[in-house]
Amino acid sequence: MAKKEAELPREKLRLRIKSYDAKLIDSSVHQIIEAIKRQGGQIVGPIPLPTEFKKYTVNRSTFVHKKSRDQFEIRVHKRMIDVLNPQQKIIESLTDLNLPAGVDVEIKMS
Repeated sequence: MAKKEAELPREKLRLRIKSYDAKLIDSSVHQIIEAIKRQGGQIVGPIPLPTEFKKYTVNRSTFVHKKSRDQFEIRVHKRMIDVLNPQQKIIESLTDLNLPAGVDVEIKMS
């Protein structure tokens, strides 16, 4: 049992990527993975998380025609990447990445 515990990674860097555009998030994830692999890091993922739907209903008119409405929806696409046993140079390369506008990256160390 001691061997199995020693083999498990002790530290993990978790990246959660969010975007409104599915193509944009996929290209950004590809760019992040290439940067990690260039530094010799081990990754798990990208894991697609459920897409979040936000729906809004708005009246078309301000005063009359109450039953006439428009419906809008915003989709938030999410991906997750785990970096096993991250080194300092991997973290530096992730902070130096130039990702397009509209892509949000959250980094957690656990």
